[in-house]
Amino acid sequence: MAVKLPALLRFTAAEWLFSAKAFAAAMLAVFVANWAGQPRPFWALMTAYIVAHPLAGAVRSKAVFRFVGTLVGSTAAVLLVPRFVNAPELLSLALALWVGGCLALSLLDRTPRGYAFMLAGYTAALVGFPSVDTPLRIFDTAVARVEEIGLGILAATLVHSLVLPRGLPGTVLGLLDRTLGDARAWLGDLTGRHDAQADRARVAADITQLRLLSTHIPYDTTHLRWTADAVHDMQDRVAALTPLLSSVEDRLRGLEQAEGGLAPDVQALLARVAAWLQSPPAEAAAGLPALREALAGLPGPDTACNAWGRVLRIALAERLDPLLQRWLACLQLRADIDRGLSGAPMPSRPAALGGGRRLHIDLGLALLSGAAALVAMLLCSAFWIATGWPMGSVATMMAAIFCCFFAAMDDPVPAIQGFLKWTLISVPVSALYVLVLLPLVTDFWTLMLVCAPFFLIAGAFVARPATMFQALPMVLGVAGTLALHDTAQADLTSFLNFTLGQVTGVFMASRVTRLMRSVGADWSARRIQRTTWRELDELARAPQALADGPAYLLRMLDRIALLAPRVAQAGGHIAGIPTDDALRDLRLGADIVELQDARAQLPAAAVNGLLAELADWLRRRIAGLLEPAPAALLARIDTALTELQPGHAAQRRAISALLGLRRNLFPAAAPALQSPHPSEATA
Repeated sequence: MAVKLPALLRFTAAEWLFSAKAFAAAMLAVFVANWAGQPRPFWALMTAYIVAHPLAGAVRSKAVFRFVGTLVGSTAAVLLVPRFVNAPELLSLALALWVGGCLALSLLDRTPRGYAFMLAGYTAALVGFPSVDTPLRIFDTAVARVEEIGLGILAATLVHSLVLPRGLPGTVLGLLDRTLGDARAWLGDLTGRHDAQADRARVAADITQLRLLSTHIPYDTTHLRWTADAVHDMQDRVAALTPLLSSVEDRLRGLEQAEGGLAPDVQALLARVAAWLQSPPAEAAAGLPALREALAGLPGPDTACNAWGRVLRIALAERLDPLLQRWLACLQLRADIDRGLSGAPMPSRPAALGGGRRLHIDLGLALLSGAAALVAMLLCSAFWIATGWPMGSVATMMAAIFCCFFAAMDDPVPAIQGFLKWTLISVPVSALYVLVLLPLVTDFWTLMLVCAPFFLIAGAFVARPATMFQALPMVLGVAGTLALHDTAQADLTSFLNFTLGQVTGVFMASRVTRLMRSVGADWSARRIQRTTWRELDELARAPQALADGPAYLLRMLDRIALLAPRVAQAGGHIAGIPTDDALRDLRLGADIVELQDARAQLPAAAVNGLLAELADWLRRRIAGLLEPAPAALLARIDTALTELQPGHAAQRRAISALLGLRRNLFPAAAPALQSPHPSEATA
């Protein structure tokens, strides 16, 4: 009878493969470091595990960012330590300022590139503080650390890239197709008049996840790296579909409310759109001109509706037209990516959307995180200087590392404490290795045999998402402690001192973070929302801000993805945040951009005062006055609607934007323009 292992120990082939490759890379790094005569080869082992990732492209990108960060951080240590070695207080302040500044910069770049800034920060602490007693050797120490870390990076890159590499195409293209499928489902729900709430939530989350993952594409080992520009263009264009999809949904809802249901002409148009969606890209491209012509003629001359119904139909057509064009562009880009994956030259593509920062950043929170790291390091340094504790440098280094690792979280303390818990659980394993097993090792093959049981099993747990955050601290805790063997300090006293230094540094990081940096989900959500209002205010006040319109829409989508888990964590409702319609501010921004775009061709009296009134209301919300939009703004919108002539293309766009503003700001307001439109009266 076969004995079944517990479920926790039943690893998949992919998990075993990742663990074996990570272990092979770590052993290769140690072997080469020993052969090259490096003073601390176990740093190479630890680096190989830090860089390890199931995807080969992610390993290569992490390797590049980590090496750059290590090189910059070591250079900073070489420049700072000799100048302040006779003033330990100033040296501690200089290194702490460097770490805090680099941490703040890393939080201002939410892509994996931010990793390089973070590494540049705490590498200076890792190299600088242990060199305080031997400042004349700081250059040799820094060079050795760069070489050891470089060997770990090189070993991990070679093994993960050459031995059964797992490329990014499956993950990236799967996520890309899922995003496109969710957008298609949303569009299909609109034409079929089904609830699209689930599709809305998935699209925003998919786009942000895709944007972060696609940073690794240029480093992939497959042909995918040649399609990086096309993938970036496509994710921007799928993101640009979102405000259009949401606007079409809102206009259809307005037609249903105003006319008691969708009229036959609107239903016939939606049926044509639904049929067009099912067409292959070539047929869709051929059929789009006729569909656009039908949209330009909406409402038709024989349409029986009042002036308000005509405005709603114009607004619907003005959003459906670009939506269908951009949807076809997405399909064509997707076909281009497939051709690029086959090795064919990439065909010409439509121009990319406007540039600009596309992810939300919080400068205040980044500076606060840097300040928390600064204070934690200074407190550890003060204790170290005052007591002369030999392992005080370890505490200061740990404070720097743990203040950096989890700084992107709203409340990093639970993660820091969890990391400390599993690091402490690894202490008996570390003691077994450092005090018992490593002194018995006589050659490299014995070292491999001794290390294999723990690192292979722990590495398989690291590859499993459910256990990664428990296994990784244990792996890094054991790997970091093995460095004591490099320095000939593998005795009980040194081991206990080193462990106490680790615990002290992590404890100080958690306490200072708790006092200075931890924020609640509701606080963070309100801060994100205020940033959105501030950008809307800039769009409304400054026509020159129009160039940043596409980037604003992408940032707003990112904020929607950031707000959703925070609102859920806060109980499902936060005052001042439109949890019932998370896309309202996204539509509002798109309508302001559209109105600013057509502003030069519109009556100044109809638009200038309206945008100024809107900006004033947004300023009051930024200041904390969560009052509804004023009735005077509704009157200005309705007045502007009566003054515009729907026959002019620019004014049709303006009518659509004004209707969007009215629907977003005054969703419960009664329909306007019940009397015939001025152009109709003239006719």
